[in-house]
Amino acid sequence: MEERMRYCLELANVALTFGEVPVGCIFLYKDEIIAEGRNNVNETRNATRHAERNCIDLIVERNENWKEILAETTVVVTVEPCIMCAALLHSLNIPKIIYGCNNDRFGGCGSVMNILPFYNTVCDITRGVLKDEAMTLLQTFYKGTNPNAPASKVKTKKKK
Repeated sequence: MEERMRYCLELANVALTFGEVPVGCIFLYKDEIIAEGRNNVNETRNATRHAERNCIDLIVERNENWKEILAETTVVVTVEPCIMCAALLHSLNIPKIIYGCNNDRFGGCGSVMNILPFYNTVCDITRGVLKDEAMTLLQTFYKGTNPNAPASKVKTKKKK
């Protein structure tokens, strides 16, 4: 699975070059890549355009039987899916998720919140595949600034 994760890391690196949070993802069906994606939230100015969501949209667009396909799909992603994406994956009955590093800010597979108990599904989760490489990409992003972030709304007191 490391080879698959390395490919996801390449996709995450592309996201980083576009000023995005570096998350890359592939969906595997019968061990074949059927979709690949990366974060493009800033590029699209749409907060839901996470790597996982982009993959799902591709599969839905290309397949009439997308529900059956997703029910037999493995998701490989560089970072633990956020709460939104974890909920989406579980609602679509994704049976297996493999991720690199934990998402200590927004993780929906146990780091912050475990979404799985809210769904009547079974999902095998594998954590920590090439986690150091995935974390290094995240750290690189967070050392910089996001030019597309909205201006801070924090009020500061004026000096008298």
